[in-house]
Amino acid sequence: MENIGALAILLAFCLSLYAIVGSIAGKLKSRPFLVRSAERAVYAVWFLLTLASGILVNALLTSDFRFAYVASRSNRDMPGVYKFAAWWGGQEGSLLLWTWILSCYAAVVVWQNRKKFRDMMPYVTATLMVTQAFFLLLITFPLSPFQVLAIGKEVTAAPDGSGLNPLLQYWAMAIHPPTLYLGYVGFIVPFAFAMGSLITRQPGDAWIHTTRRWALVTWLFQSCGVLLGAGWAYAVLGWGGYWGWDPVENASILPWITGTAFLHSVMMQEKKGMMKVWNIVLISATFFLCIFGTMLTRSGIVSSVHAFAQSPIGKYFTIFLALHIAATIWLILDRLDYLKSESQLESVVSRESSFLFNNLLLLASCFAVLWGTLFPVISEAVTGEKISVDAPFFNRVNVPIGLFLLFLTGVGPLIAWRRSSLDSLKRAFLWPAAVGVVTVAALAALGVRHFYALMSFGLCAFVTSTIVAEFGKGAWTIRAKTRMNMARAMVELTHRNTRRYGGYIVHMAIVVMFIGFSGAAFNQDKTIEVKPGDRFRLGRYELRVKDLKQGETPNYRWGNVVLDIYTDNEFLGALQPEKRFYKVSRDQSSEVAIRRRLNEDLYVNFSGVAEDGRAVIQAYVFPLVSWIWVGFATLFFGTLICLVPSKVRLQFPKTKVVGVVTQDARVSR
Repeated sequence: MENIGALAILLAFCLSLYAIVGSIAGKLKSRPFLVRSAERAVYAVWFLLTLASGILVNALLTSDFRFAYVASRSNRDMPGVYKFAAWWGGQEGSLLLWTWILSCYAAVVVWQNRKKFRDMMPYVTATLMVTQAFFLLLITFPLSPFQVLAIGKEVTAAPDGSGLNPLLQYWAMAIHPPTLYLGYVGFIVPFAFAMGSLITRQPGDAWIHTTRRWALVTWLFQSCGVLLGAGWAYAVLGWGGYWGWDPVENASILPWITGTAFLHSVMMQEKKGMMKVWNIVLISATFFLCIFGTMLTRSGIVSSVHAFAQSPIGKYFTIFLALHIAATIWLILDRLDYLKSESQLESVVSRESSFLFNNLLLLASCFAVLWGTLFPVISEAVTGEKISVDAPFFNRVNVPIGLFLLFLTGVGPLIAWRRSSLDSLKRAFLWPAAVGVVTVAALAALGVRHFYALMSFGLCAFVTSTIVAEFGKGAWTIRAKTRMNMARAMVELTHRNTRRYGGYIVHMAIVVMFIGFSGAAFNQDKTIEVKPGDRFRLGRYELRVKDLKQGETPNYRWGNVVLDIYTDNEFLGALQPEKRFYKVSRDQSSEVAIRRRLNEDLYVNFSGVAEDGRAVIQAYVFPLVSWIWVGFATLFFGTLICLVPSKVRLQFPKTKVVGVVTQDARVSR
């Protein structure tokens, strides 16, 4: 089977090269049959990669230790779900997953547009297949997932495997990497359409209308991937945080930042015909940052608990990025005449300017994170000394930017398009600003003194009031006309314009997450050595050590501490943080115990046993942290609302596209 898997990848690589040549040659030579055959090659690539992926997954599930990858990432006693998750638990398997997801996206794009955009599609297909061929090159030659163990010329099998990294044996890691890859890979589709539009000199915005939903779905996957990773770090790593500005964490959020900027600025192009060059640059930057993030995880140039081992593929990524960036810059500069804005910014005090400021701040944040991530690498290359950049740098830069972005989230709905008068601004800002000021004053009176926390809570109140007012005004109008109750009127309002009001729900999700982030200003912690019968206090909690236990499973040995939790002598329940020692890999991991509540989490980690036999306990109180996960659920729901077609759609002028007749562009606001 290993030969079939390797052959499938090799054939897929050859067919991806044919798809590139066939698409371009068929277009330039006006040979439609070549273009069609290239599109069929895309389907064949998907079939072959599905076959190869199935062979590797089957080998993992059946513990076929003839495969070097299976022997290094799985073992017989590992639960089946983690055997499956081992598919992306190593370098070779994760690249195969990345490549397979891309083949799925490419096949769907070709199928959806088999009768549309015939002038642009050959170049879209070629762009997709260039990236496909690059990743197939990696898993065909330097990093094949189908290498076998051998003694001399004889294929052999290991008696058992080394097992998956214990840190990855957690439910979130069974879905976090695939979800993140769906985001990383998905941004290639709007990039491919942008390149196709530039190459064919499209005068309209067809690529924007075609890829809006692609970009939104991809952004949703990226958001879920980032937040699932934060949840994994919080529940597994044992240090109590959910974001440490680790290089690989930064690599995952960089394309999310530029993708967020793109989703905002693209509305300017759809509504006003503005920012066309900017949107091409943004979606290109997002694509390149996705490739950069993939490289950062796999090249070994940075140290991270999230990264794979050092490998020789960094130079391949560097060449790929350099060539693509150079080609994209040349193409944009050569096509500037086709990217002229149809209108100009009329006033700094307008909704257009708020979108522009939003984009500039997002890009400033992106640059700061990118610079901080690469600075240790640059400093080592220039001076020979590696100067690390820690979390305080990122917090100092990004916290003020984040608060300003939160402010703009509330400002946008209050400002009119084109320009706003002073009187209209006073009327719009009076009550939301008053709500924010009262919130800050009330919290200060209650003893809150942390400046950024006060600012954050005040801005959260300000933005919440603007969003509630937007829903309230629209729903009240519908209620007056239809005699619906307010709840039904709000549903009707949202259904009439899902993109706008779904966007408000997403903004509300950001507010909820900011409340969770702000709680970090009031964290409490304590590290203590204990034995049965001991007790200690943390905040309002009293923790009593009831017992120390030990045991084992076929996969690992474990020890835990049983803690009874009291507050004001009221028993709240028991927590059992656990330490595990995996038999095969001889690695350790912690299973933290968390008492989750909306107001605060009590978080306990059993970090080991001291020389005198006492258990070392790290206990934390994290106020409001659960609001982050509530915000995650709200963001997911709001984005789904945005994807639902509006009940009432606004009509916009026809979009002219070379080589195809389109219907009126109906884009909901």
